Amino acid sequence: MVMRNAVGASLLAVMVSACGGDAPQQGPPQAAEVGVVTLAAQQVTVSVQLAGRTKASLEAEVRPQITGIVQQQLFTEGALVQEGEQLYQIDPAPYEADLRRAQADLSKARANLKTAKNRADRYETLVEARAVSRQDYDDALANFQQAEAEVATAQSAVTTAQINLDYTRVYAPITGLAGRSTVTVGALVTGNQGEALVTVQQFDPMFVDVTESSRALNQLRRDWASGELVRQDAAKVKLYFDDGSRYGYEGQFKFADINVDTGTGTFTIRTTFPNPDNLLLPGMFVRAELVKGVVPQGLLVPARGVTRNAKGEATVMLVKDDKVEQRVVEADEMVGQDWLISDGLAPGDKVILEGLQFVRPGVPVGTVRELDNQG
Repeated sequence: MVMRNAVGASLLAVMVSACGGDAPQQGPPQAAEVGVVTLAAQQVTVSVQLAGRTKASLEAEVRPQITGIVQQQLFTEGALVQEGEQLYQIDPAPYEADLRRAQADLSKARANLKTAKNRADRYETLVEARAVSRQDYDDALANFQQAEAEVATAQSAVTTAQINLDYTRVYAPITGLAGRSTVTVGALVTGNQGEALVTVQQFDPMFVDVTESSRALNQLRRDWASGELVRQDAAKVKLYFDDGSRYGYEGQFKFADINVDTGTGTFTIRTTFPNPDNLLLPGMFVRAELVKGVVPQGLLVPARGVTRNAKGEATVMLVKDDKVEQRVVEADEMVGQDWLISDGLAPGDKVILEGLQFVRPGVPVGTVRELDNQG
């Protein structure tokens, strides 16, 4: 029995020796090397990009004001026309005849007026001498006054005939680029017709109309009222084409519409841009970047330092007391390549940008390298 126990003990000793003796213990986690950026409060300009379309600053649809046959087209389609430049000539012959007729009627009325005046003057003297009756004098005076009215009527007819004759020459109401003519020589046009003869548009400056939700407007007004944002009314507006390239000139805010579209819940913002080279054409899809305001004491964290947890909350990793700390922050606004942090961080906090894949909350930090504000 003693022999069996001894053999068992020896076998157990051999098995323990073969397994390497005592099991090794897990050591403390190794300190990580990270790169951080130390946050500092700074003035941050907050902008928003809104989609919209370009619109000519002036647009005039040219229509005839009399009826007639087009005799000439005196402009080149697509070319610049000056205000007051003649665009079309409508056959003036009928209106010249109307003017001559009206002038003849005026001459006749003036002759009748002269006769009536002389008679009224004579009867005035005779009635005082009782050579004619008072009734005859009243009739002569009435004829004179009627002749004066007929002269005024004839003069108005002459003026109307002259205006109609002038309307046979169709002029450009504004300076701008003339579009496609809808009529040709020989076409019959009518006064105040529905279809324009040509449209003249002014492209410099060019309007850009963008839309924004009324909800965003209300939030912006609350931010202004609370002082979180300082309003910048004179800030310049930047413009980007649909391919992402930036337009070479900066624009200005013009006005915001006072009405909200009941169907979409949006309102229109109009901006204006110089367009000396006519690079902007009406109807182009663009994006305008407008300044919402300035955050006086803003904190910016490079985008690669901000992640989202399972709840969708924005989080950052900090170096706090030589250890890694995870913190939930409010990051709702992008400024360039950085997140604007509105809550959760303070000036002096050290946000980890490099080495994030090697750290987790609570582990110690070894080497800390300070990065510049671009990370």
